[in-house]
Amino acid sequence: MALLEVKNLSIGFRNGSRLVPVVSDVSFSLDAGKVLALVGESGCGKSISCLALTSLLPPRLAEVSADGIVYEMRSGEKVDLTKLSPRKMRRVRGGEIAYIFQEPAASLNPVLTVGKQIVEVLELHRPELEDPEPEAIRLLEQVGIPAPETRLRAFPHELSGGMQQRVMIAMGLMLGPDLVIADEPTTALDVTIQAQVLELIKKLQQSEQTSMLLITHDLGIVAETCDTVAIMYAGHLVEYADIKSLYTNPKHPYTQGLFNAVPTLESPLGSRLAVIPGLPPDPTNLPKGCSFSPRCPYAKDICHEQACGMREVEPGHFVDCHFPLTPESGNKFLERPGKEAE
Repeated sequence: MALLEVKNLSIGFRNGSRLVPVVSDVSFSLDAGKVLALVGESGCGKSISCLALTSLLPPRLAEVSADGIVYEMRSGEKVDLTKLSPRKMRRVRGGEIAYIFQEPAASLNPVLTVGKQIVEVLELHRPELEDPEPEAIRLLEQVGIPAPETRLRAFPHELSGGMQQRVMIAMGLMLGPDLVIADEPTTALDVTIQAQVLELIKKLQQSEQTSMLLITHDLGIVAETCDTVAIMYAGHLVEYADIKSLYTNPKHPYTQGLFNAVPTLESPLGSRLAVIPGLPPDPTNLPKGCSFSPRCPYAKDICHEQACGMREVEPGHFVDCHFPLTPESGNKFLERPGKEAE
């Protein structure tokens, strides 16, 4: 059963009198209790899409359109988030849909203590609590912060990056949301703390049966935590499938290129990683046809002239490609000469 269903989401930013498209016709769904990953290079539209879901884009700069962003409330009522008033959206945001931002140091208010910021949310969404401080302490304990009574009175800059992220997780999950949007929650952390934070998020997600929309470019994190994967490129979805199908049988050349760029233990010592040639396109000057065709070693004439659009090539496996990859397609990214790759 779909908790969230996004239909043809498009986003543009105003540049003078011109509207620059940054996301086009993105569609996906997320079932209750499941984890969906949005994966792609920086600037492909992952974070912008999720900010649009929760009405966090500045309306004077961004124009958002969709055939529907349908969310099932706890009451069982299905609502279109694009049609909610700002007041109703504020009740949904935080209460039923929580957001864990990418940079905790930038998201936490530097002039307020951690306790003040947590208590403020509790006072807004849980007015029945006579004294919210004990609940704030319990939340910090839940996310593994030692001496929570002391940390409650600390300012964000007095905490390590890992502790700041744990505070953000506590604030995101404190109201028991049904959907958590986690925007690269481990990007600014070292590898050891990354593992701890990921384990914490996974544990809380499973214990509370919370759905999660995870934004990341780390395919290792995706493999450990997600059920379904949506690959984005230049503001479009190019592949959408369950985790097993995508990892064992990627269909889009861009997905193959992403996997090639991940080092493995089997790689010969001193060998170069495969690269995707070229650069992502300028959104103000997108290429004709498939946006990936200028960088694609499999591209043919039709790819440069005509966009394909998402289509189902296997049950539950969608790809935006005229010539979806097969085992017989080989791996042309790896066939590039080493000198040329330099």
